[in-house]
Amino acid sequence: MFELFADWLIYSLAGLQGTPHGDALHFFVMDVTKILFLLTLVIYLMGLLRALLKPEKVREFIRNRSNISARFMAVGLGAVTPFCSCSSVPLFIGFVEAGIPLGVTLSFLIASPMVNEVAVVVLASVIGWQMTVIYVTTGLSIAFIGGFVLERFKPERWVEEYVWKIHMGKVRAAAEDNSLKARHEYAMSQVREIVGRIWKFVLIGVGVGSLMHGYVPKDLIVSIAGDGGLLSVISAVLIGIPLYSDAVGIIPVAEVLLQKGVPLGTVLAFMMAVVALSAPEMLILRKVVKWPLLGVFAGYLAFAFVGVGMLFNSLRGLI
Repeated sequence: MFELFADWLIYSLAGLQGTPHGDALHFFVMDVTKILFLLTLVIYLMGLLRALLKPEKVREFIRNRSNISARFMAVGLGAVTPFCSCSSVPLFIGFVEAGIPLGVTLSFLIASPMVNEVAVVVLASVIGWQMTVIYVTTGLSIAFIGGFVLERFKPERWVEEYVWKIHMGKVRAAAEDNSLKARHEYAMSQVREIVGRIWKFVLIGVGVGSLMHGYVPKDLIVSIAGDGGLLSVISAVLIGIPLYSDAVGIIPVAEVLLQKGVPLGTVLAFMMAVVALSAPEMLILRKVVKWPLLGVFAGYLAFAFVGVGMLFNSLRGLI
């Protein structure tokens, strides 16, 4: 229905069919309406269920579980919670205060921005379930393995001293209102908060994608992106670092890159770098960890993303 609406508005009403300007506007209208509709719908429905899943409860779910069990749970909760990089500082402090191993905490911090149910629905709607499954599987695997790798460096020595000194204490929680009305109000607040926070990234992402779709020749993009070799994948990761977007905002750009013939692995590496390795994300995390841990954390992610890119580029034609 979103494509039909864009056809009517841009091609029938405006008469721009067959022009680069028309193709760009058609892509913009179709993707913006589709993404904003899905954002609102999915966030509201998940908000009804998530009324009982506060950050404090995420911490309690993981506390006092075995290492493997806690790690699986941390990665899974990271995938279904809407916490962005701005939430990393209070979550990090809360996990440390609860005595959760630092490797488990780092697994959660990797999974949370990379994978969430909104991004999954939007990604599947514009690229298809096959790539969506690939993206989610690789993202969760990187998060799970990352906790084991990073804890080998004994990262506790690189956590800021004030974090260890914080003791939240045990405060009696106020009685929760679990009525349907309360859940509806919470779901609406989630829609306002999350859509209000990321709509601009959606417009920017779709805007960039529409310009590339309408005006940039396919051969030019393919020549810039390279043939899927090691240098082209490393370049895609490096290009993604200074950018800042969430998983939803970068999807329209990834869609156009795939349409223009950029290898799947290169696109995946670029997406992951933008959402989990961006400079703003690292600067926020720097508030609670020292530079050595930040360097090891970023280095692991960069290495993993390049590896994912090379793996899926080598499987080109089989996927």
